[in-house]
Amino acid sequence: MSPPAVAADHVALPDGTEFWVRPLERTDAPLLIDGFNRMTPESRRMRFLISKKSLSAADLRVLTNVDGRDHVALVALDADGRGLGVIRYIRWAADPTAADVAITVVDEWHGRGVGAELFARLSTWAYDEGIRRFTASVSGENIAIPRLLRRMRVEVLAFRRAGSEVEYELAVERHEAQLTAQPAA
Repeated sequence: MSPPAVAADHVALPDGTEFWVRPLERTDAPLLIDGFNRMTPESRRMRFLISKKSLSAADLRVLTNVDGRDHVALVALDADGRGLGVIRYIRWAADPTAADVAITVVDEWHGRGVGAELFARLSTWAYDEGIRRFTASVSGENIAIPRLLRRMRVEVLAFRRAGSEVEYELAVERHEAQLTAQPAA
């Protein structure tokens, strides 16, 4: 497995699965489009909370407008450089210790540890930037998120049902040792 052109961390899961993690760049719109197109309509609905057939130019501007502090996104890539997942936070303007968080993993990689790895890395980044809690609105049908939170032992500060959605407030912690990370070659 050779590293991507952009600096990235090599990750090897306990089952031998390998992938790379790096910060999302402003030029990664094609990567996001490819990942979106590889998601089922159901997965898209779970992520965006609406039925969504494509990402608009406005969506892509928002999703790639990262600054490394108030809007951070990390991507997981396979050996061919295709996106496996993305996680992001966007800091609240009214409370700089809080940020909205969202995660997406392409269907064929669900349940393999990509989401947990991305969450651990983003939590550490957020903690280092002064963020102490994440908020997330999730479809009440999305059973993957509660499983991920339990697996990661994430402290749920608040949980509230709002119609068909669930709103989480999560403690942000620093993960000294990544779950599966190995230094990039």
